[in-house]
Amino acid sequence: MAATGRDASVQSTTADREIVIARVINGPRELVFEAFTEVRHLSRWWGPEGFTTTTRAFEFRVGGAWEFVMHGPDGTDFREWISWTEIVPPERITLRHGEFRDDPEAFESVLTFLPEGAGTRLEMRTVFPTKELRDEAAEKYHAIEGGQQTLDKLAAYITEIVRKGVEG
Repeated sequence: MAATGRDASVQSTTADREIVIARVINGPRELVFEAFTEVRHLSRWWGPEGFTTTTRAFEFRVGGAWEFVMHGPDGTDFREWISWTEIVPPERITLRHGEFRDDPEAFESVLTFLPEGAGTRLEMRTVFPTKELRDEAAEKYHAIEGGQQTLDKLAAYITEIVRKGVEG
């Protein structure tokens, strides 16, 4: 179905600044949503292949922030900051992501969690301030491949939890 009205104009004005990544995860939506809400989960799967994450501060609430460092496989550290701008359990999380609070190059992401059969379709729609920042993220930082790898790691983590029967 084509977008109409306001949605069509929003889509057309952001298309060249967007990265959209989606994946079906074999687990209930509530569990997939929860994997984004607690550090004990995030630290197990967040980031592309070979990356680990160290959390410095975490408060999952609208206006709260997650300050963390992603450690690359080559030893490079990437300082990151996320602020939650909307939380609608277990349907949607909207966030602002940059290197630090008030980062002028921060981008916005909307994560939607949709039931799909026995699983969950997770869609991450990210809009950058400019086309150039989007292109830099895709080309220099491999944001598309990294996002896909991150969702693959999430899927493996959820499969492990479901298999063990541990949901809390």
